[in-house]
Amino acid sequence: MYAPNSPMATITTWGEAIHTLPAPLQNRIQRNQPLHPYTTLRVGGEADFFLNATHRDEIALVASLAQRYSLPFFLLGEGSNVCVSDRGVRGFVLRNRCQEAEVGETTRVDAGHNFMRLFVKTLQAGLSGLEFAVGIPGTVGGALVSNAGAYRANICDLVRSVEVVEAGERKVVSPEWMEFSYRDSCLRRNGGKPAVVLATTLQLTPAAKTAIRLKAKDFQYQRILKQPWEPSAGSFFKNVNDKALADSLPTLPAPMKSAGVVPTAHLSEACGLKGFQVGGAAVSPRHANFIVNRGGAGAADIRAVAEEMKMRVFERFGVRIEEEALYVGEWE
Repeated sequence: MYAPNSPMATITTWGEAIHTLPAPLQNRIQRNQPLHPYTTLRVGGEADFFLNATHRDEIALVASLAQRYSLPFFLLGEGSNVCVSDRGVRGFVLRNRCQEAEVGETTRVDAGHNFMRLFVKTLQAGLSGLEFAVGIPGTVGGALVSNAGAYRANICDLVRSVEVVEAGERKVVSPEWMEFSYRDSCLRRNGGKPAVVLATTLQLTPAAKTAIRLKAKDFQYQRILKQPWEPSAGSFFKNVNDKALADSLPTLPAPMKSAGVVPTAHLSEACGLKGFQVGGAAVSPRHANFIVNRGGAGAADIRAVAEEMKMRVFERFGVRIEEEALYVGEWE
């Protein structure tokens, strides 16, 4: 779709790099773009450079440029699992709005496609596997990076291949390349591998539409009962895998004890954190692992609430809870 202009001999800034991009792409790039409208927490300062990408070729081109010249770059989906700093993001923020999907037993889909809308398409085609996506905000790419899942299902179990840009090279890799683990992958672990996801191939299973719909409806009902309506990043912390801790909690449901999994919401609620508030940010009274924006919160307020949650849980239970949401941008 696009080919870069002749590269400059030495590129050290995005101001220089942008001039190597095709003119139609250059004309769509915005400067000093506030990011709070693009995050579900409704927080975030300005990006130096910002582009809504509508085709994966655009993402590949900008990502390759960033990787080849070591320029600061962040790929944003629907902003549902991030807390963007009030001070903003230096460099280039590329918002992934790529929406192509070829639905079948082997489904190929752009990373920018909405995750829940993909489930709806697969339901209409009579394909099972993505029922757990109901109520999970964000894009397919975000689901891959965080290995999204719910109710003992994870996206990693469906992945057959991933199209990525790594070290300036566009290629297709196996699921092993992602190094999936619980709510994690190589793209977010220890700062993340310097690569971006363009698309993926998922293996789905034919099933009766009625059965798919009923399963998804049950998941949706559970989320409606538990989850808050205010702006949030979804579950802010990962659950804790600790069999000894699980066995020590008298009110933890038996299936959780058996699995050795302790929901962070259970620990947070036991610490009396529901309703705890800093500025306009608070632990939701409906779900103790959701930090919500009650109006006027900044990213600093969100992070202050998160730090209080970590401190109290550690003081009472001796475990360190780990953020599922990513902190993005300039932080002190």
